[in-house]
Amino acid sequence: MQTREIHMMGTVIQLSVQHDYADFVLEELILRLKEYEKRFSAHDSASELMEVNKNAGIKPVKVKSSLYELIKIGKEHSTQADSSLNIAIGPLVQAWRIGFEDADVPSQTSIESLLSKTNACDIILDDKERTVFLKHADMFIDLGALAKGFIADLLIHDLESMNVSEALINLGGNVITHGASSKHEDGYWRIGIQHPFLPRGNYIAVLRAFNQSVVTSGIYERSFTKNNKTYHHILNPQTGYPIKSEIAGLTVVSKKSVDGEIWTSRLFGKTPRQIIDTLNQLEDIEGIVVTTDSEICYTEALKPYISEDIS
Repeated sequence: MQTREIHMMGTVIQLSVQHDYADFVLEELILRLKEYEKRFSAHDSASELMEVNKNAGIKPVKVKSSLYELIKIGKEHSTQADSSLNIAIGPLVQAWRIGFEDADVPSQTSIESLLSKTNACDIILDDKERTVFLKHADMFIDLGALAKGFIADLLIHDLESMNVSEALINLGGNVITHGASSKHEDGYWRIGIQHPFLPRGNYIAVLRAFNQSVVTSGIYERSFTKNNKTYHHILNPQTGYPIKSEIAGLTVVSKKSVDGEIWTSRLFGKTPRQIIDTLNQLEDIEGIVVTTDSEICYTEALKPYISEDIS
């Protein structure tokens, strides 16, 4: 098993593969990652997504099929009733700048003004022409809540095309397993679930996963403090402020990584019971909730695969 670690997409990425030509495979994956980042990034002024944002209120922009597909998925889930996911939330993300050195608390007036530019229904898609048009000037799509999962799924497709039998991809909070783990007799990978209130690498539970994606979103990931008040990066699309929630961390286990991103984003802010009940009704999508009191609960189907006693 060969591993490569790189800094990209605002996080530390770890790629591990088992292959006769592992060095070649790893180099190829890094090239693909650079290509995908160039397409989906809301921070790179030269990205394909930014071309759409620069033309907000001006004209439709034709995009590559993968970017079009992701925006279409994002719009669908952003416009569902009571969804905490909103890919049109870009103007607010830019105003708060949480995760960057110049993070600040926008004024109430500013937030109210920006909220009017975050209606995902105003993203106009043309399936035939494969164009994206933002109806109003100053609209801004931010795919940060979905892009890593979508990219992880593309990387798995790339691994399959290169006949890689065993791999683990960690895109920082987004882990995807491919093939059986040779480390363990049962073939399952062991994925640690980060303890929200302890330094990185301290786990509240360990999950056994096989050909699955494990996506975790938490209030501990990015935050800043001003006037003795701490603000985390998960914004409420209705209020424009960080979501108030008893959830400290939400992990979704699914076959496709983009589904993990969708449901961690859609459900964050709901009660643990609401989250577990919703996930129990979804096919092949399971979840783990860690509350701000460090309590843990999870969907029924995950019980045989979770170990909480990891001391």
